[in-house]
Amino acid sequence: MMAAGWVSALEPVHTTRGRVRWRYRCHPGTPREARVIERAVEGIEGVHKARLNPAARSLVVEFDPALTDAERIALGILRLTPVPQRNGAPRNDEVSAAPVALSAASLLASRTLNPALQAPVALGTAVPLFGEAVDDLLEKGVTSHVLEALAVAISIGRRDYLAANTTSFLLALGEYLEASIERRSDDLLKHLLKPADDAVWVERDGVEMQIDAAAVKVGDTVIAATGGMVPVDGTVLGGEALVNEAAMTGESVPVERRRGDRVLSGTLVEEGRLRIYAEHVGAQAAAARIADFVEQSLAVKSNTQLEAARMADRLVPMVLGLAGGTWLVSRDWQRVAAVLQADYSCALKLSTPVAFKAAMYEAGKAGMLIKGAKALERLAEADTFVFDKTGTLSTGKLEVTDSVAFKQGYSPEDLINLAASVEEHYFHPLALAVVEASRRLDNPRHFDHKEVEFIVAHGVASVIDGRRIVVGSRHFVEDDEGIPIDAHCVLIERLQREGKTLLYIGYGGELLGVLALRDSLRHNSAATIRRLRELGVKHVLMLTGDHPERASATAGELGLDEFHAGLLPEDKARILQELAARGARIAFVGDGVNDAPALSGAHVGISMHNGADVARLASDVALLEDDIARVADAKALALATRRLIDSNFKLTVGLNTSILSAAAFGWLKPIAASALHNGTTIAILLRALAGAGLPHAHRARSASAGARHGKG
Repeated sequence: MMAAGWVSALEPVHTTRGRVRWRYRCHPGTPREARVIERAVEGIEGVHKARLNPAARSLVVEFDPALTDAERIALGILRLTPVPQRNGAPRNDEVSAAPVALSAASLLASRTLNPALQAPVALGTAVPLFGEAVDDLLEKGVTSHVLEALAVAISIGRRDYLAANTTSFLLALGEYLEASIERRSDDLLKHLLKPADDAVWVERDGVEMQIDAAAVKVGDTVIAATGGMVPVDGTVLGGEALVNEAAMTGESVPVERRRGDRVLSGTLVEEGRLRIYAEHVGAQAAAARIADFVEQSLAVKSNTQLEAARMADRLVPMVLGLAGGTWLVSRDWQRVAAVLQADYSCALKLSTPVAFKAAMYEAGKAGMLIKGAKALERLAEADTFVFDKTGTLSTGKLEVTDSVAFKQGYSPEDLINLAASVEEHYFHPLALAVVEASRRLDNPRHFDHKEVEFIVAHGVASVIDGRRIVVGSRHFVEDDEGIPIDAHCVLIERLQREGKTLLYIGYGGELLGVLALRDSLRHNSAATIRRLRELGVKHVLMLTGDHPERASATAGELGLDEFHAGLLPEDKARILQELAARGARIAFVGDGVNDAPALSGAHVGISMHNGADVARLASDVALLEDDIARVADAKALALATRRLIDSNFKLTVGLNTSILSAAAFGWLKPIAASALHNGTTIAILLRALAGAGLPHAHRARSASAGARHGKG
């Protein structure tokens, strides 16, 4: 469960009648004192008692089942409002080093303490460990905490206080480092978007002043100048600036912003100064909403994470059984304590989510927003890639490919110039393409004409040199204007078979000629599809609402396995369902509003950078750059992440099995076993955090750039 109050996430761990235990996560900047949270939870109706364990992020609540239930209490907790934080209070998810310092002091004093004090000190140091073990034993059964507590208890029972204190210290240090590494992996993702400054310049009553960012209100006039971040979403009231919007839109080239333009929070003013009317501030601003989304995605567990956690729990009884067998064979409690030091739990449970987060961070730097571990996991599994055509495999921009004049005295260039002269004030994609074609001619020419008449869904008409000129569809020219075209049907049909859109030009009651246009393919669409096949994708197909002739030409040029044309949005979703029913694990790549049903219904949905908002929301992966090569980059990253997780699993099992075996044979003392176990666990977590084996952002960009230059 998630909300935007004090507690950001609750994960149920154990529930009985009148008692529930959650793992919790607080929003950044909220108080973390255990008693403060406990008192707040105890104020919820029906709650008798709340007990918090900050180290384990565990919240246990006892309640009256006649008055409430766990679901209502969870909603109440998620709605709690944070109280103001006092100076000096712990902030964010900072991991306390107090247990490490306490256990280190006990360890250093082990040799010098009065013998009568050594047992109480060792017991006092181990109390947090024993408390967590009792909680786990009552609610979850035998866990790694129970094994560790048994090892320390055995050492204390044998009066080996040095071993007990060393083990307590190593466990506390290990937990501190593990929690720090996990928090670091969260921080990596949260800092993909640079946060706005704490202080913001505003203009009030004609005076510019600097105020706390939290005090900015809707309607304020906010000032953003060279080198500063835009702190709000709003409209420019005045000024002019070059704004780098890469963090929010992926657009690498700074854009010019002036009066009337929209600006987004989290973007950088590279040069200039803007006065901005604040429309969305604080948590409602775009940067804050994306950062909140990223934080929420961290709490969503993938099937791989859940399976790793389940396997870790299943291996705990095996370790306990090995310890029992060791005692039966050797009757040596020291060996038993050494065996109990090593288990598979921590490395298995933590290295998997840390690896996912490292991969998501690399994805963000490389221009891909991957919405959680599940999306990455599904992308690795995908064996069938389904592409939309327009705006995905193609640029979405039409280009004039052919200009054919049927009347003597008129050249192909004349035809383009005539059409562009009457189309220049029309903003239909066909008109824009014709005007652009005219601009590219060696001798562009403008023909003077009368007022232009726009006929919706048909074309345009005007008068040049006293004769009527019409530019538009075949229906418009042939049926509405009565201009015969039969004499040129062979050529027209050939152009249509080539997948081109035709624009007919009538002049003085005759068919002057036709312009053929085609949506140009992206320069690297074919290379991306080839790379996907190299990455193990078995089937690549295209779904489009375009005409079959154009779709066929595109499919042939790209070497696709299959295509379906003339589709409605519901047809795309239906075809995906049919493919899924045959066992295909589908990644759908699209960009339009009509692609949203297919994106949400696929195994994993990928939205293009310039896609509609609804498509980007429905997708699992949103590209932050207008580059289809990022689709293959995302697939490669997903596969590399799976390899990293698999290798970490093998390392965890291999290293800990070796430590357990050596301990069982008496080759390792408890101190050595604990040091090796915790050391290898930290090493595996650091390996996951570093993203060992992942394709890093700068390498992906270099490869993509090289491909582009090679194309040229």
